[in-house]
Amino acid sequence: MATVKILYVEDELFLGKIVKESLESRSYHVIMEADGDKALPLFVQHRPDICVLDVMLPNKDGFAIAEEIRNVDMEVPIIFLTAKTQTEDLVKGFKTGGNDYIRKPFSMEELIVRIENALRFRNGEKRPDDKKDIVKIGKYTFHMNHQVLKNNGDERKLSFRESELLKVLYENRDKIVDRRDILNLLWGNDNFFNSRNLDVYITKLRSYLKSDTKLEIITIKGIGYRFVTE
Repeated sequence: MATVKILYVEDELFLGKIVKESLESRSYHVIMEADGDKALPLFVQHRPDICVLDVMLPNKDGFAIAEEIRNVDMEVPIIFLTAKTQTEDLVKGFKTGGNDYIRKPFSMEELIVRIENALRFRNGEKRPDDKKDIVKIGKYTFHMNHQVLKNNGDERKLSFRESELLKVLYENRDKIVDRRDILNLLWGNDNFFNSRNLDVYITKLRSYLKSDTKLEIITIKGIGYRFVTE
């Protein structure tokens, strides 16, 4: 099995040294950098399996780095590390393409679990047991295994979680799907950070499906969602 490569961007050198050594003791290969400006070139050079980015960095913050990475790779998991606690910062992190958010101070056990969880979902893209790959959703054709949404010649490549979320909603169309069930299925837990991430993904799917006015993802306040297809 290939060694997992982690791009770790952290300007607190003492903390960075501890985290790097701890990850390497678990057989991860860690590419560490303190300067935000150097993060993207390192990403392109090494093509890591996952990125762990501190938010507050010199020259370029973690959010800006995530946006740059998303321009060249839509799939690689990104985990933010931050001492910030404002909801606006959390939402901004998810909107720039982050998959998870860890508040400082954190334990190594928590970081390891988050990394393993992100990699597990990332590597779960291919599902050989899917009985039906291609389905019609209103005007759209959804290729589940290939994570592609098509409409009248237009083709949109979905991220893994976008595809999995649409799949869950489609398979339970016209029924109420509990928000907590979605969070546990796609993120592994229903904590606040993942909940805000789900909000962002729901907004994205609504945007992708907007050309068919018969399709609607309805929020059932305090419960979850209902995907109306007719």
